[in-house]
Amino acid sequence: MAKSPENIAIDQLDKDQMKTFSDFLMSYNRLSEMCFTDCVRDFTSRDVKENEEKCSLNCMEKYLKMNQRVSQRFQEFQMIANENALAMVKKTGK
Repeated sequence: MAKSPENIAIDQLDKDQMKTFSDFLMSYNRLSEMCFTDCVRDFTSRDVKENEEKCSLNCMEKYLKMNQRVSQRFQEFQMIANENALAMVKKTGK
């Protein structure tokens, strides 16, 4: 039995959501591992030391700010590329 267009769209949406969630988890895991490796030095206690906590928070904040800035720059470049493509289409008339 063939799938309806609505079912195909829902399947694609589910795949897109799973991909987005997977990407989020990969990024979160990468951040966690990176900050843990950089900040946690003492394994003799169960408690997180104040300097480790401070380091981890700074690490996370820097990573998120960097990620946000890269995303902004990417969007800026995409907008410029789209404007250039639109100008080229108008110029060539195609």
